Amino acid sequence: MKVVKRTITTTASPEAAFAYLADFANAVEWDSGTVSCVRVSGDGGPGTTYRNVSKFAGREIELIYTVERVEPPRLFAIVGGNRTVTSDDTIVVRPKDSGSDVIYTAKFTFAGVGRLLEPVMTPLLAKLGNDTARTLQKALDRL
Repeated sequence: MKVVKRTITTTASPEAAFAYLADFANAVEWDSGTVSCVRVSGDGGPGTTYRNVSKFAGREIELIYTVERVEPPRLFAIVGGNRTVTSDDTIVVRPKDSGSDVIYTAKFTFAGVGRLLEPVMTPLLAKLGNDTARTLQKALDRL
C-alpha cells in the first residue's frame, strides 16, 4: 500500500471547505489529475457513487468511488477502485484561525498487474499529491 498525505491551509471556512469537498463531483476542479467526475447514484451521503476519470502516468484511468462516511463539517471518506487499484481517501477539515486546515489522505492498494508497477508508483504518487495540494488550495481559497 502507498499512502499520500497532504495538509492544506486555506482561507475557506470549515463549513464551506467541507461542503465543497463532500460533493465529490467538484474533484474535477481541485484534483490535478481528474478529467471528469460525475455522480452516478445517491444524494451525496453514504452509498453515493461517482464515476471518476483521471489522467495518471500518461493514461486515463476510470475508478468508481463510493462514499463511505460523511460527518459534517469535519470528515468525508470515499473509496474508489477498478481491477488494478483501490484508492481509500479521507478528508478531514479543521478550523484554523479564520480559515481551515484540510488534511487529505489517499491510500492506494494495487492488485493484479498494478502490483508489478507498485515500486515505480512512489515518485508518481508523490508528484500527484504535490500537484493536487496546489490545485486544492487554489480551489478552496476561491470559496
